[in-house]
Amino acid sequence: MLEDRLRQLLTAVAHGEISPDGAVERLKTLPFEEIDGACLDHHRGLRKGFPEVVYGPGKTPRQVAEIMRRLRERGGPVLVTRVHAEQAESVQRLLPEAAYHPVARALTLPAERDEAGERAPGPAIRVVTAGTADIPVAEEACLTLELMGRPHERVYDVGAAGLHRVLHHLPSLREAPVVVAVAGMDGVLPGVLAGLLARPVVGVPTSTGYGTGQGGVAALLTMLNSCAPGLAVVNIDNGFGAAVLAGMIASVGSPAPP
Repeated sequence: MLEDRLRQLLTAVAHGEISPDGAVERLKTLPFEEIDGACLDHHRGLRKGFPEVVYGPGKTPRQVAEIMRRLRERGGPVLVTRVHAEQAESVQRLLPEAAYHPVARALTLPAERDEAGERAPGPAIRVVTAGTADIPVAEEACLTLELMGRPHERVYDVGAAGLHRVLHHLPSLREAPVVVAVAGMDGVLPGVLAGLLARPVVGVPTSTGYGTGQGGVAALLTMLNSCAPGLAVVNIDNGFGAAVLAGMIASVGSPAPP
């Protein structure tokens, strides 16, 4: 997205359509842009292949809306995570084109149509949950993969209390380049999948569970202590981080999405 804009700008300079001074003016905010309470990393899309993602908590609706506007000006897509319904409603009053995804608890603005590109080629990443209560974190992962242009499929509620359910999905899971496994409670599912699949598994512990689960710490420790190789673990409830890692793994050896 940003790379395409740079190429268009340099081509315009080469053809005499834009003066060098005009190009310099446009490039002034390439690395970053300071606005009220934030310093936006506009270079991240060029470095990482995906623009800066905004963490919603702690920001006012006006700050969120302004950040989304500025990021969208660079082509998008824009993703704001961990947004509660009341905050989203306030942001949408300031930025009506923002879409709210209540299950994923996120706000988005799509990429501009002419820069959206096609989905990345290759098999779909599988996003698996142990239980229904883990779906919000899984949906954050799915929404991130959608904005990244990465094909993905959902396999929900197949946890350790009934592992025969996940066995039913093994043929499909074996086709995936990488599996994102989301689990709270005892956090067993990612280790089980890592032991069954010749594919990398990204484990996502969730805060789902009772008192001794310590808000996801028990699930996190279970995943970190798994004896199954090929399992990487992100932080508690970090569906976004898991999706980015899975997308990067899937991109190895295949063209990145435009």
